[in-house]
Amino acid sequence: MKNKKIIAVVGATGAQGGGLVRAILNDPNGGFKPRAITRNPSSEKAKKLKEMGAEVVEANIDNKESIIKAFEGAYGAFCVTNFREHFSPEKEMQQAKNMAEAGKDAGIEHVIWSTLEDTRKWIPLDDDRMPTLMEKYKVPHFDGKGEADEYFSDSGVPYTLLFTSFYWDNFIHFGMAPQKGEDGELTITFPMDNKVLPGIAAEDIGKCTYGIFKAGDTYKNKIVAIAGEQLTGKEMAEIFSDVYGKKVKYNAVPAEVYRNFDFPGADDLGNMFQFKVEEEEYFCTIRDVNASRKLNPELQTFKKWLMEHKDEMDI
Repeated sequence: MKNKKIIAVVGATGAQGGGLVRAILNDPNGGFKPRAITRNPSSEKAKKLKEMGAEVVEANIDNKESIIKAFEGAYGAFCVTNFREHFSPEKEMQQAKNMAEAGKDAGIEHVIWSTLEDTRKWIPLDDDRMPTLMEKYKVPHFDGKGEADEYFSDSGVPYTLLFTSFYWDNFIHFGMAPQKGEDGELTITFPMDNKVLPGIAAEDIGKCTYGIFKAGDTYKNKIVAIAGEQLTGKEMAEIFSDVYGKKVKYNAVPAEVYRNFDFPGADDLGNMFQFKVEEEEYFCTIRDVNASRKLNPELQTFKKWLMEHKDEMDI
């Protein structure tokens, strides 16, 4: 591991950060080594990363000083937040600010910030196409990250803004897998009409991130937007049907109906899907699958991902 550049990975036990740590460890001749940053080094996931060969460091993105310390001596840093932990855009923005300032103070040479669009640039707060949430946002878990981009772009540290896509892993972990309706038929439900939804395997976000770091200066001070495949709800349902050997239908509910579903953040997600529908051309064009595959030659299609994770959903 000597003479290898350190990449400090925030959220190393999470989906995106864990994918990056594994991508670095799986490329022993790549010139990099991972420093896995976690609030809980004694967790099973942290222990597993340590067993695989990662350096594991304790830090908390709510505490800037701990992040500075965790970043010291590193060449690069991957920064990510978890909105669903607290549902607070303000908290997310403060965490981003802490990481951006820590990157500057620690002398990081390349920081990658996992972000999303500030949808208010397309749908202002006074636009009644969709409700305003929390008084200041249209899509809170997008807008807070998007607003925080300037902390990184203004920091003076070379940065890449990494725009991600819908995690296919949400089908496993977020209750979005096909459900049996009252008629006994399996359906997936999205308010996407007949529009295309860019998606990606969470593991591939980490691999694409590693590709950005490996490319040196190529993506510094730029936006990179990634996706594994772009599919309509109907196409996803057909792939589910093919993989499971059971008929799965696509239920295209209106965004207003989705906003009123009974789970935390349904209004936020309803607005998110509506934004993706109304700004389909922009949203899909920027998320270039071929460019993503250049960063990560192992980029999975939805069918390949689903076949590998088939047993993790009870369908």
